[in-house]
Amino acid sequence: MKILVTGGCGFIGSHTVVELLNQNFEVVIVDNFYNSQKDVVDKIKEITKKDFKFYEDDCCDEAAMRKIFSENKIDAVIHFAGYKAVGESVAKPLMYYQNNLDSTLILAKVMKEFGCHKIVFSSSATVYGDPASLPIKEDFPLSTTNPYGTTKLFIERILKDLAYADKDLGVVLLRYFNPIGAHESGLIGENPNDIPNNLMPYIMKVAIKELPQVNVFGNDYDTKDGTGVRDYIHVVDLALGHIKAIEKIKDETGVLVYNLGTGKGTSVLELIETFAEVNHVDVPYQITERRPGDIAACYADATKAKEELGWEATKNLEDMCKDAYHFVKRVKNL
Repeated sequence: MKILVTGGCGFIGSHTVVELLNQNFEVVIVDNFYNSQKDVVDKIKEITKKDFKFYEDDCCDEAAMRKIFSENKIDAVIHFAGYKAVGESVAKPLMYYQNNLDSTLILAKVMKEFGCHKIVFSSSATVYGDPASLPIKEDFPLSTTNPYGTTKLFIERILKDLAYADKDLGVVLLRYFNPIGAHESGLIGENPNDIPNNLMPYIMKVAIKELPQVNVFGNDYDTKDGTGVRDYIHVVDLALGHIKAIEKIKDETGVLVYNLGTGKGTSVLELIETFAEVNHVDVPYQITERRPGDIAACYADATKAKEELGWEATKNLEDMCKDAYHFVKRVKNL
């Protein structure tokens, strides 16, 4: 199968491309490097010892997308491309709605035009809003607390409507929890172009003394230590979930939905302390005000993915912290 990976040089996209190539899929990447680095293309080749087609284009550019599909017989798409920061989405909602929805609408239009009927969508646990109970199952009510989450929910609805109208279409919605870690080679990992919005890259910048301390947004949540609790999952485990999703949807139509998480909640302070302990570094932090759009706790019930996809997370929090730090030390030549 030939798989188009949008946003394939980003954090999750690059790790998924590695796993696709390792399992002998043909891969085409499109990425505009809005929040990724150009050297990732060569690093993927170095890790896998395999070649692939790459296009530096924007998924919002319909002519560019049509060119990609006209030059390649695409069998399925894994759609990662999109803006992804909760805080930024609260400050710049229009930017998020325009980019994330336009890129998906154009992609879906061009897929239909070229007879491509399979898509795996990079969704998020944010579509569950502030859940009434935990752990979160796929049939929980959907709502959102920030524009980023709302774009994910809108796109899910768009893809569901398309699949209802087109009985040939097969869609997998993968609702991620909180991916961290990096490839064991240290060649690829999470390396945002600006001030990090996610916790782990922030911790890493503090650990290597690029930033003075981690800001912990609130310690008065109804959790074990008052800080936010999330389900952290190793990015390689997450990438392998996409392989399982592609294999599942290959011969199916309709819409399938899966949580990808470990099923274990970890607080902000627990993550900071684990990172400091396993990597033998200091990670100073300060408690600040809550961040708009954040919720107290969120962790998965990933039973459905285990039963239907044969997938489950295998790496633990210590693995995630070690691999993330190995990556950042290699990037910074430390």
